[in-house]
Amino acid sequence: MATPNFELPITYYDKRFSTEAVKLLPGQYFVTSKDKMLVTVLGSCVAACLFDPITGAGGMNHFMLPTVNKSAGEFVQIQGMAAKYGVHAMEILINELVKVGAKKNRLQAKVFGGGKVVPSFVQNDVGRFNAEFVTQFLETEGIPILASDLCDVYARKVYFFPRSGHVMMKRIHELNNATIIERESQHRWELSKQTPSGSVDLFED
Repeated sequence: MATPNFELPITYYDKRFSTEAVKLLPGQYFVTSKDKMLVTVLGSCVAACLFDPITGAGGMNHFMLPTVNKSAGEFVQIQGMAAKYGVHAMEILINELVKVGAKKNRLQAKVFGGGKVVPSFVQNDVGRFNAEFVTQFLETEGIPILASDLCDVYARKVYFFPRSGHVMMKRIHELNNATIIERESQHRWELSKQTPSGSVDLFED
């Protein structure tokens, strides 16, 4: 089950891991009960990897801002944009997992991202806001966080295997190009225009 109403995640065959893979960009999510690998690259954005260890159903989202803030204390859901915001991205991810057979009371989480890597976001520290949101949301919902790598000053590439709940993560300390920064800056600009197992494996290429 992929993100509706806007650009779909990219699907491809990953030769390195010899498996079908799905690449998520900001504002996207993907849920599956099949043997796939979900991949995303995070700067200040956050990704939550949720899975049911009994059924093997799992999914990942990739969001930038915790809420759609219309005015002080007031929130609004924008048609076709909901999954781009944390508060909706998390609810959508959980609901879609239940639809494919997961039980909410069995869900487990691993969360990543929230790095301070986008210069224009340093003052507001969007990454920290995202990290605080996702941890608080999961605590409120009673979903245990088995592993996390949040905040700090580096980007991350995350490989999630929903059937097993296994995650591999690479820390990106030096950005050789501006792709991540440009993608997240563009994504935040678009939003502003439309808005009134318990371990993580680190590896190197």
